[in-house]
Amino acid sequence: MTKKLGLQTICTHVGEVKDEQFKGAVSPIYMSTSYQFEDVDVKRYPRYFNTPNQEFLSKKIAALEHAEAGMIFGSGMAAISTVLLAFLKTGDHIVVQNTLYGGTSNFIREEFPKYGIEFSFTDGYEVSDFEDKIQEHTKVIYIETPSNPLLTITDIKGVAALAKEKGLLSIIDNTFASPVNQNPIDFGIDIVLHSATKYLGGHSDILAGAVACSNEHMKIIWNVAKNLGGSLSDFMVWMLERSIKTLVLRVKAQNRNAKKLAKFLNSHSDIKNVYYPGLKSHPQYALAKSQMKGFGGMLSFELNDELDALSFQKALKLIKPSMSLAGVESTMLSPYKTSHGLLSQEERDRIGVTNGLIRFSVGIETKDDLIEDIEQAIKAVKKQAKVEA
Repeated sequence: MTKKLGLQTICTHVGEVKDEQFKGAVSPIYMSTSYQFEDVDVKRYPRYFNTPNQEFLSKKIAALEHAEAGMIFGSGMAAISTVLLAFLKTGDHIVVQNTLYGGTSNFIREEFPKYGIEFSFTDGYEVSDFEDKIQEHTKVIYIETPSNPLLTITDIKGVAALAKEKGLLSIIDNTFASPVNQNPIDFGIDIVLHSATKYLGGHSDILAGAVACSNEHMKIIWNVAKNLGGSLSDFMVWMLERSIKTLVLRVKAQNRNAKKLAKFLNSHSDIKNVYYPGLKSHPQYALAKSQMKGFGGMLSFELNDELDALSFQKALKLIKPSMSLAGVESTMLSPYKTSHGLLSQEERDRIGVTNGLIRFSVGIETKDDLIEDIEQAIKAVKKQAKVEA
């Protein structure tokens, strides 16, 4: 039945916990950390990811990503680290896309050597770049598309096919796209990850992670997850289930705004570069169009060299210079100080994350108000530059 439902119906109704006692319109919250162990079908415990709220929200996540199973974690990094450690052991090797969330890169670089797990970052984003890094002991290919923060696009179907040909597991971070814009399992990807803090939560008030995959793979993930303990409290699970009900409405509004803002910035004389897969000038525009239903609410840009990125962000009045992304409110940040701050300057330079790069998470505000705010901030920073000169 789930596969026949429309996306907005899935967001609204799948994964509800039925209020059998009082017939309330929304899911009740089961806050207990202790459940009966005798004469029950399921022995429930929060760290086992199977309290009523955890169990039912996982069904919604699975339905959204066209997967057999889903699981909710305490953060995006809890989901990412658990999945990777579930399928990699000492002596194994993983091929990793060269531009992706800085926290993931840092986890791989800092933690994998302690476990004797080897890794190779690709030189580019073509399928051949991944194939070039495969070794005899490679077990996993890990991608992120669109990537954080440069919005590069990777061929999901091509990478999935390569992984299957080589007998490898394919994993994708689908955070930037969200299930509204992209469903990687339909292209052959094995495991889909999300920082549910972002679009799934959507209101900058939830920290969570999510995984969607087959039942077979989920058994392996669960076996490690229950030992690492990265579960989410039932109140936050309830909050996330509530937030996902408006996922489609929010993301489609952000898609529209981001495309308009990208075009505005791309035509602005004080903007040097704009990175957005919905622009026809984007080098992977055709690929993005072939695998995405919408181009997303994220973009990045660089001001002209004489204009300071941090001063520009401080001059904003409506758009918040703030960490994280994908809330209903628009935010900007400098990746070199935040999402990619854990990488060295050399590492950032190699992947193109310059000190002048600004990541823009476009919200649901009126487009003209966002443009006006950007314009006044540019004027302010230009005036400041003239004074300092």
